[in-house]
Amino acid sequence: MNKRPLGNTGISVSELAFGCVEIGMPYGIGVESEKDMPTEAEAINLLQTALRSGVNFFDTAPAYGISEMLLGKAFNAQRSQVVIATKCKYLQNSDGTLPGRDELREIIHESLQASLQALQTDYIDVYMLHQGTEAVLENADVRNIFSALKESGVIRATGASVYTNEQTQLVIDAGCWDVIQLPFNILDQRHAAGFEQLEATGIGVVIRSVLMRGLLTGKGVNLHPALLQIENHIGKYKALAGTLGIKLSTLAPRFVLSYPQVSSILVGIDKLSYLQESIDAANGHYLDAEVFEQAKKMAYPDPAFIDLPKWDRAGWVK
Repeated sequence: MNKRPLGNTGISVSELAFGCVEIGMPYGIGVESEKDMPTEAEAINLLQTALRSGVNFFDTAPAYGISEMLLGKAFNAQRSQVVIATKCKYLQNSDGTLPGRDELREIIHESLQASLQALQTDYIDVYMLHQGTEAVLENADVRNIFSALKESGVIRATGASVYTNEQTQLVIDAGCWDVIQLPFNILDQRHAAGFEQLEATGIGVVIRSVLMRGLLTGKGVNLHPALLQIENHIGKYKALAGTLGIKLSTLAPRFVLSYPQVSSILVGIDKLSYLQESIDAANGHYLDAEVFEQAKKMAYPDPAFIDLPKWDRAGWVK
Protein backbone atom coordinates (compact mmCIF):
# COMPACT_ATOMS: atom_id res chain seq x y z
CA MET A 1 0.00 0.00 0.00
CA ASN A 2 1.21 3.49 -0.85
CA LYS A 3 2.34 5.81 1.92
CA ARG A 4 1.90 9.57 1.93
CA PRO A 5 3.55 12.22 4.13
CA LEU A 6 1.37 13.42 7.00
CA GLY A 7 1.91 17.09 6.28
CA ASN A 8 5.21 18.34 7.68
CA THR A 9 5.23 15.96 10.67
CA GLY A 10 7.89 13.68 9.20
CA ILE A 11 5.47 10.78 9.62
CA SER A 12 4.47 8.63 6.65
CA VAL A 13 1.04 7.02 6.76
CA SER A 14 -0.78 4.48 4.65
CA GLU A 15 -3.35 5.97 2.33
CA LEU A 16 -5.92 3.85 4.12
CA ALA A 17 -6.31 4.50 7.85
CA PHE A 18 -8.11 1.95 10.02
CA GLY A 19 -10.96 3.65 11.87
CA CYS A 20 -11.39 1.84 15.17
CA VAL A 21 -14.77 3.04 16.42
CA GLU A 22 -16.63 0.02 14.99
CA ILE A 23 -14.44 -2.47 16.85
CA GLY A 24 -14.76 -0.55 20.10
CA MET A 25 -18.48 0.09 20.41
CA PRO A 26 -21.77 -0.46 18.57
CA TYR A 27 -21.68 2.05 15.72
CA GLY A 28 -22.92 2.37 12.18
CA ILE A 29 -25.88 1.38 10.09
CA GLY A 30 -27.28 -1.99 11.13
CA VAL A 31 -25.16 -2.23 14.30
CA GLU A 32 -27.43 -2.13 17.33
CA SER A 33 -25.53 -3.90 20.11
CA GLU A 34 -22.35 -5.77 21.02
CA LYS A 35 -23.73 -8.92 19.40
CA ASP A 36 -23.28 -7.18 16.04
CA MET A 37 -19.60 -6.47 16.76
CA PRO A 38 -16.48 -8.62 16.38
CA THR A 39 -15.21 -10.43 19.47
CA GLU A 40 -11.99 -9.26 21.09
CA ALA A 41 -10.03 -12.02 19.37
CA GLU A 42 -11.61 -11.20 16.02
CA ALA A 43 -10.88 -7.49 16.44
CA ILE A 44 -7.23 -8.11 17.32
CA ASN A 45 -6.85 -10.44 14.34
CA LEU A 46 -8.43 -7.75 12.14
CA LEU A 47 -5.97 -5.13 13.34
CA GLN A 48 -2.97 -7.41 12.85
CA THR A 49 -4.18 -8.46 9.42
CA ALA A 50 -4.47 -4.80 8.46
CA LEU A 51 -0.85 -4.18 9.49
CA ARG A 52 0.37 -7.21 7.55
CA SER A 53 -1.54 -5.87 4.54
CA GLY A 54 0.29 -2.54 4.60
CA VAL A 55 -2.02 -0.41 6.75
CA ASN A 56 0.11 1.39 9.33
CA PHE A 57 -2.27 4.17 10.45
CA PHE A 58 -4.89 3.55 13.14
CA ASP A 59 -7.35 6.11 14.49
CA THR A 60 -8.98 5.74 17.88
CA ALA A 61 -10.26 7.75 20.86
CA PRO A 62 -11.26 7.25 24.51
CA ALA A 63 -14.86 7.76 23.37
CA TYR A 64 -14.64 4.71 21.09
CA GLY A 65 -15.39 2.12 23.75
CA ILE A 66 -12.62 -0.47 24.13
CA SER A 67 -10.80 0.37 20.90
CA GLU A 68 -7.69 1.82 22.58
CA MET A 69 -7.36 -1.31 24.69
CA LEU A 70 -7.67 -3.51 21.60
CA LEU A 71 -4.95 -1.54 19.82
CA GLY A 72 -2.70 -1.92 22.84
CA LYS A 73 -3.15 -5.68 22.88
CA ALA A 74 -2.75 -5.99 19.12
CA PHE A 75 0.44 -3.93 18.75
CA ASN A 76 2.26 -3.95 22.09
CA ALA A 77 5.10 -5.90 20.45
CA GLN A 78 4.97 -3.97 17.16
CA ARG A 79 4.62 -0.39 18.38
CA SER A 80 7.29 1.06 16.11
CA GLN A 81 5.51 -0.30 13.04
CA VAL A 82 2.24 1.56 13.58
CA VAL A 83 1.13 5.19 13.63
CA ILE A 84 -1.57 5.75 16.23
CA ALA A 85 -3.83 8.77 16.38
CA THR A 86 -5.98 9.17 19.45
CA LYS A 87 -7.91 12.05 20.92
CA CYS A 88 -8.28 14.03 24.10
CA LYS A 89 -11.52 13.84 26.04
CA TYR A 90 -14.08 16.54 25.31
CA LEU A 91 -13.03 19.81 26.91
CA GLN A 92 -16.15 21.95 26.92
CA ASN A 93 -18.55 21.98 29.84
CA SER A 94 -22.21 21.16 29.26
CA ASP A 95 -22.99 24.87 28.99
CA GLY A 96 -20.37 25.35 26.28
CA THR A 97 -17.81 27.07 28.48
CA LEU A 98 -14.25 25.89 28.99
CA PRO A 99 -12.48 25.25 32.31
CA GLY A 100 -9.62 27.47 33.40
CA ARG A 101 -6.01 26.84 32.45
CA ASP A 102 -5.05 24.61 35.37
CA GLU A 103 -8.15 22.45 35.07
CA LEU A 104 -7.68 22.20 31.31
CA ARG A 105 -4.13 21.03 31.80
CA GLU A 106 -5.29 18.43 34.32
CA ILE A 107 -8.04 17.13 32.03
CA ILE A 108 -5.73 16.89 29.02
CA HIS A 109 -2.88 15.25 30.95
CA GLU A 110 -5.19 12.75 32.63
CA SER A 111 -6.81 11.88 29.32
CA LEU A 112 -3.42 11.40 27.70
CA GLN A 113 -2.13 9.19 30.52
CA ALA A 114 -5.23 7.00 30.34
CA SER A 115 -4.73 6.61 26.59
CA LEU A 116 -1.06 5.76 27.00
CA GLN A 117 -1.95 3.06 29.52
CA ALA A 118 -4.71 1.57 27.38
CA LEU A 119 -2.54 1.63 24.26
CA GLN A 120 0.42 0.09 26.16
CA THR A 121 2.80 2.75 24.86
CA ASP A 122 4.85 5.66 26.13
CA TYR A 123 4.09 8.03 23.25
CA ILE A 124 1.27 8.98 20.89
CA ASP A 125 2.01 9.70 17.24
CA VAL A 126 -0.88 12.13 16.70
CA TYR A 127 -2.77 13.53 19.68
CA MET A 128 -5.92 15.36 18.68
CA LEU A 129 -8.73 17.52 19.93
CA HIS A 130 -11.83 15.36 19.54
CA GLN A 131 -14.16 18.26 18.86
CA GLY A 132 -12.33 21.28 17.53
CA THR A 133 -15.12 23.75 18.10
CA GLU A 134 -14.56 27.48 17.73
CA ALA A 135 -14.42 27.92 21.50
CA VAL A 136 -11.75 25.24 21.91
CA LEU A 137 -9.67 26.29 18.92
CA GLU A 138 -9.67 29.94 19.99
CA ASN A 139 -8.47 29.09 23.51
CA ALA A 140 -4.80 29.92 23.92
CA ASP A 141 -4.42 27.66 26.96
CA VAL A 142 -5.48 24.61 24.93
CA ARG A 143 -2.99 25.45 22.21
CA ASN A 144 -0.17 26.00 24.70
CA ILE A 145 -0.85 22.74 26.57
CA PHE A 146 -0.82 20.69 23.36
CA SER A 147 2.34 22.43 22.15
CA ALA A 148 4.06 21.71 25.46
CA LEU A 149 3.15 18.03 25.19
CA LYS A 150 4.74 17.91 21.76
CA GLU A 151 7.87 19.63 23.05
CA SER A 152 8.12 17.04 25.83
CA GLY A 153 8.16 14.21 23.28
CA VAL A 154 5.18 12.32 24.69
CA ILE A 155 3.30 13.16 21.49
CA ARG A 156 4.87 13.46 18.05
CA ALA A 157 2.25 15.68 16.45
CA THR A 158 -0.76 17.75 17.45
CA GLY A 159 -4.08 17.58 15.69
CA ALA A 160 -7.68 18.74 15.65
CA SER A 161 -10.84 17.04 14.48
CA VAL A 162 -13.23 19.60 12.99
CA TYR A 163 -16.58 19.83 11.24
CA THR A 164 -16.81 23.16 9.44
CA ASN A 165 -14.73 25.26 7.06
CA GLU A 166 -14.66 28.01 9.69
CA GLN A 167 -13.04 25.63 12.16
CA THR A 168 -10.53 24.58 9.52
CA GLN A 169 -9.53 28.21 9.07
CA LEU A 170 -8.98 28.55 12.82
CA VAL A 171 -6.69 25.50 12.71
CA ILE A 172 -4.69 27.08 9.88
CA ASP A 173 -4.49 30.48 11.55
CA ALA A 174 -3.36 29.09 14.93
CA GLY A 175 -0.03 27.90 13.54
CA CYS A 176 0.34 25.13 16.12
CA TRP A 177 -1.69 22.23 14.73
CA ASP A 178 0.14 19.63 12.65
CA VAL A 179 -2.79 17.48 11.50
CA ILE A 180 -6.45 18.09 10.78
CA GLN A 181 -9.21 15.50 10.55
CA LEU A 182 -12.33 16.55 8.70
CA PRO A 183 -15.42 15.11 6.98
CA PHE A 184 -15.30 14.95 3.20
CA ASN A 185 -16.77 12.67 0.57
CA ILE A 186 -18.13 12.56 -2.96
CA LEU A 187 -21.55 13.65 -1.67
CA ASP A 188 -20.38 16.53 0.57
CA GLN A 189 -17.37 18.29 -0.93
CA ARG A 190 -17.44 21.54 1.02
CA HIS A 191 -14.05 21.06 2.67
CA ALA A 192 -12.21 20.92 -0.65
CA ALA A 193 -12.14 24.73 -0.46
CA GLY A 194 -9.43 24.54 2.20
CA PHE A 195 -7.23 21.78 0.79
CA GLU A 196 -4.70 23.99 -0.98
CA GLN A 197 -4.21 26.28 2.01
CA LEU A 198 -3.82 23.29 4.32
CA GLU A 199 -1.17 21.89 2.01
CA ALA A 200 0.60 25.25 1.78
CA THR A 201 0.85 25.48 5.58
CA GLY A 202 2.10 21.89 5.92
CA ILE A 203 -0.89 20.54 7.82
CA GLY A 204 -1.57 16.84 7.26
CA VAL A 205 -5.10 16.18 6.03
CA VAL A 206 -6.91 13.08 7.27
CA ILE A 207 -10.39 12.50 5.89
CA ARG A 208 -13.28 10.83 7.71
CA SER A 209 -16.85 10.09 6.53
CA VAL A 210 -15.50 8.87 3.20
CA LEU A 211 -18.35 6.34 3.03
CA MET A 212 -20.87 8.43 4.99
CA ARG A 213 -21.19 5.71 7.63
CA GLY A 214 -22.00 3.17 4.91
CA LEU A 215 -24.46 5.24 2.89
CA LEU A 216 -21.94 5.44 0.03
CA THR A 217 -21.93 1.66 -0.26
CA GLY A 218 -24.64 -0.85 -0.98
CA LYS A 219 -26.35 0.25 2.26
CA GLY A 220 -27.55 3.54 0.81
CA VAL A 221 -30.92 2.15 -0.27
CA ASN A 222 -34.42 2.04 1.20
CA LEU A 223 -33.61 5.07 3.30
CA HIS A 224 -36.08 7.09 5.34
CA PRO A 225 -38.49 9.08 3.11
CA ALA A 226 -36.89 12.31 4.35
CA LEU A 227 -33.68 11.17 2.64
CA LEU A 228 -35.25 10.29 -0.70
CA GLN A 229 -33.31 12.99 -2.56
CA ILE A 230 -30.09 11.79 -0.94
CA GLU A 231 -30.85 8.20 -1.99
CA ASN A 232 -31.62 9.32 -5.54
CA HIS A 233 -28.37 11.28 -5.69
CA ILE A 234 -26.41 8.28 -4.42
CA GLY A 235 -27.94 6.37 -7.33
CA LYS A 236 -26.12 8.73 -9.72
CA TYR A 237 -22.80 7.79 -8.14
CA LYS A 238 -23.66 4.10 -8.48
CA ALA A 239 -24.32 4.66 -12.17
CA LEU A 240 -20.94 6.41 -12.57
CA ALA A 241 -19.21 3.59 -10.72
CA GLY A 242 -20.92 1.10 -13.02
CA THR A 243 -19.51 2.80 -16.11
CA LEU A 244 -16.06 2.34 -14.59
CA GLY A 245 -16.67 -1.31 -13.73
CA ILE A 246 -16.33 -0.73 -9.99
CA LYS A 247 -18.61 -0.52 -6.96
CA LEU A 248 -19.65 2.72 -5.29
CA SER A 249 -17.72 1.57 -2.22
CA THR A 250 -14.61 1.68 -4.43
CA LEU A 251 -15.45 4.90 -6.27
CA ALA A 252 -16.03 6.86 -3.04
CA PRO A 253 -12.58 6.33 -1.47
CA ARG A 254 -10.77 6.62 -4.79
CA PHE A 255 -12.42 9.98 -5.38
CA VAL A 256 -11.07 11.34 -2.08
CA LEU A 257 -7.62 9.85 -2.60
CA SER A 258 -7.48 11.52 -6.01
CA TYR A 259 -6.83 14.77 -4.13
CA PRO A 260 -3.03 15.04 -3.71
CA GLN A 261 -3.46 17.15 -0.56
CA VAL A 262 -5.07 14.24 1.31
CA SER A 263 -2.66 12.23 3.46
CA SER A 264 -4.99 9.37 4.40
CA ILE A 265 -8.63 8.34 4.45
CA LEU A 266 -10.30 6.87 7.52
CA VAL A 267 -12.56 3.90 6.94
CA GLY A 268 -14.37 2.20 9.80
CA ILE A 269 -13.66 -1.52 9.62
CA ASP A 270 -15.17 -4.36 11.65
CA LYS A 271 -15.01 -7.28 9.21
CA LEU A 272 -12.22 -8.91 7.22
CA SER A 273 -14.30 -8.51 4.06
CA TYR A 274 -14.55 -4.74 4.68
CA LEU A 275 -10.81 -4.57 5.26
CA GLN A 276 -10.06 -6.34 2.00
CA GLU A 277 -12.55 -4.22 0.09
CA SER A 278 -10.97 -1.05 1.50
CA ILE A 279 -7.46 -2.24 0.64
CA ASP A 280 -8.57 -3.06 -2.90
CA ALA A 281 -10.06 0.43 -3.25
CA ALA A 282 -6.90 2.16 -1.94
CA ASN A 283 -4.63 0.34 -4.39
CA GLY A 284 -2.72 3.31 -5.79
CA HIS A 285 -4.87 3.64 -8.91
CA TYR A 286 -7.29 6.52 -8.66
CA LEU A 287 -9.61 8.47 -10.92
CA ASP A 288 -8.35 9.83 -14.23
CA ALA A 289 -8.66 13.57 -14.74
CA GLU A 290 -11.88 13.44 -16.73
CA VAL A 291 -13.76 11.21 -14.29
CA PHE A 292 -12.34 13.15 -11.34
CA GLU A 293 -13.71 16.41 -12.69
CA GLN A 294 -17.04 14.75 -13.44
CA ALA A 295 -17.28 13.48 -9.88
CA LYS A 296 -16.44 16.92 -8.49
CA LYS A 297 -19.41 18.34 -10.36
CA MET A 298 -21.68 15.68 -8.85
CA ALA A 299 -21.56 17.03 -5.29
CA TYR A 300 -24.97 17.14 -3.62
CA PRO A 301 -26.54 20.51 -4.52
CA ASP A 302 -27.72 21.26 -0.96
CA PRO A 303 -24.75 20.32 1.23
CA ALA A 304 -26.21 22.13 4.26
CA PHE A 305 -28.82 19.37 4.42
CA ILE A 306 -26.10 16.75 4.91
CA ASP A 307 -25.89 16.35 8.68
CA LEU A 308 -25.48 12.80 9.97
CA PRO A 309 -25.85 13.73 13.66
CA LYS A 310 -29.11 15.50 12.85
CA TRP A 311 -30.30 12.52 10.82
CA ASP A 312 -29.44 10.31 13.79
CA ARG A 313 -31.45 12.42 16.19
CA ALA A 314 -34.41 12.45 13.80
CA GLY A 315 -34.29 8.67 13.44
CA TRP A 316 -33.64 8.83 9.70
CA VAL A 317 -30.59 6.54 9.82
CA LYS A 318 -30.14 3.49 12.03
